[in-house]
Amino acid sequence: MSALSPLDIYHFREGTWFHAWERLGSHLVTQDGVEGAHFTVWAPNAAAVSLIGDFNGWNRDAHPMALRPDGSGLWELFVPGIGRGAVYKYFIISTAEGYAVEKGDPYAFCCEQPPRTASVVWDTWYEWHDEAWQAHRKAACALDAPWSIYEVHLGSWRRVPQDGNRSLNYREIAHQLADYVCDLGFTHVEIMPIMEHPFFGSWGYQVTGYFAATSRYGTPQDFMYLVEHLHQRGIGVILDWVPSHFPTDQHGLSYFDGTHLYEHADRRQGFHPEWGSLIFNYGRAEVRNFLGSNALFWLDIYRADALRVDAVASMLYVDYGRRHGQWIPNVFGGNENLEARDFLRQLNQAVYRDQPAAQTIAEESTAWPMVSRPTYEGGLGFGFKWNMGWMNDTLRYFQHDPIHRRHHHDTLTFSLWYAFTENFVLPLWHDEVVHGKGSLLSKMPGDEWQQFANLRLLFGYMWGHPGKKLLFMGGEFGQRHEWQHDSSLEWHLLQYPLHAGAQRWIRDLNRFYRDTPALYRMDFSHYGFEWVEAGDADASVIAFLRRDGAGHSVLVVCNFTPVVRHGYRLGVPVGGTWRECLNSDATEYGGSGQGNHGSVQAQEPGAHGRPHCLELTLPPLGVLFLAPA
Repeated sequence: MSALSPLDIYHFREGTWFHAWERLGSHLVTQDGVEGAHFTVWAPNAAAVSLIGDFNGWNRDAHPMALRPDGSGLWELFVPGIGRGAVYKYFIISTAEGYAVEKGDPYAFCCEQPPRTASVVWDTWYEWHDEAWQAHRKAACALDAPWSIYEVHLGSWRRVPQDGNRSLNYREIAHQLADYVCDLGFTHVEIMPIMEHPFFGSWGYQVTGYFAATSRYGTPQDFMYLVEHLHQRGIGVILDWVPSHFPTDQHGLSYFDGTHLYEHADRRQGFHPEWGSLIFNYGRAEVRNFLGSNALFWLDIYRADALRVDAVASMLYVDYGRRHGQWIPNVFGGNENLEARDFLRQLNQAVYRDQPAAQTIAEESTAWPMVSRPTYEGGLGFGFKWNMGWMNDTLRYFQHDPIHRRHHHDTLTFSLWYAFTENFVLPLWHDEVVHGKGSLLSKMPGDEWQQFANLRLLFGYMWGHPGKKLLFMGGEFGQRHEWQHDSSLEWHLLQYPLHAGAQRWIRDLNRFYRDTPALYRMDFSHYGFEWVEAGDADASVIAFLRRDGAGHSVLVVCNFTPVVRHGYRLGVPVGGTWRECLNSDATEYGGSGQGNHGSVQAQEPGAHGRPHCLELTLPPLGVLFLAPA
């Protein structure tokens, strides 16, 4: 007997069933007192569907499935005696003459380890022990909380050279990653896509098993253990999620039942020319069910705290990555993908309704308005948006030799013109350290000392700038070579003082950031930011105040040249002693030790329109954080 109710079918056909994983796919059940597994698959244009697997010798005639008579296009079958670990696929005969194919289960909770491609019968039961985290999760993931995110690729963060250079499994990495992240003071970990993917070199961005944590590192429960352990250590978990496209692998979603079921049939709408992948048909109700269910599945079953939604720009524009004549305008003649827009709004409404403590984060690189504004105000409804403009401008500025930076000062300050139009995350992410772009350290000009000074300055400027922080693994200790997904990070570099100093700087930045509400509480309000000096292009110096709304301020001063500047006057709002809380040029970070001996007295008369001023020594290629004592 099917577990599907008439109400389920109604919502399935309406595109509003965002818990479809509870019924579709394979489920271990007891039916009429008999234990077995129930299978349900959507294949509306199939002439016949049968279940094949290791339990029937992959016999295509042994287990035919029945098409429901309600027009839903769902095929069902209960098979007695099947248990956890059974390997299976669906054999689909299309109404198209001569087409037959073996497909994995789109809703499978587990898949074989690649290069094998079958689905695996599994359950999602787990006894969670993260109650303390759940109790304060909403506060830890709020918009006014500190977010210092460590982006990690599980397969290459650390490897085991004495065991064939294999990746760590989920349970091994749980303890090592939690220890490391806690030591450095990050608040959240962002995990690059762990949904099952056939090609390791895609880094998880070409997904075939949307509901299956990749078996490369263990079982679904092993991955739950990783999430649980991070929570137990007070670390939020962000999962990278890819609803924008999917690969053409035959066992996956493409041409699923002999028709373009999940993707558009017209290649001008359904094929991504840059990525060689297929684009979801967001106008189809069952596709919206699939993607919406998948998002809520990871937030519900795996207790993820946020989803970082990949490539939102490619979803929002029908001409993304296409030349003239390669795309079809919308009904109004424009280039906006109205169906994708509506789906994203529907998705975010469902997430914040069902998981009010969670967040969604858009990787969106265009000027589409109100990405992180509520849907009732006309926005897309995301909690955060990546600030790709800040990232591109900042890295471009830092790559200039300091002697030329005076001519590019506006590149550095431009981000503050729009810093409060969205709830921004500042990302220094993996795409900037691959494909010939070099590591963050290698982008920095000058000799070795200046490269590290520039890197520390970059991080200090980033941690002071409004917006949440994201740093890709390896950047925190100055990895020398660009990221390679099939090898470990260059951990041996930490034996050298400059690399260890960069890591120590990140640790202290995170500590001060988390302890200082002025640096995060009003990230998305212009009341939390005030320029002190924005126009000194000749000296390549900027200074600004960060505020917490409760009367506390932090002064951030950046000197983007290798010249020590003595007696540099900056206006401040209050008198008395100002403590030098952090100095990137301190010797313990590998700097030259220039600075203000730990504190400086505010003087009169003031400067920059303020009643008091500080006369500071600005260290070379350095950043200072100062606060009233």
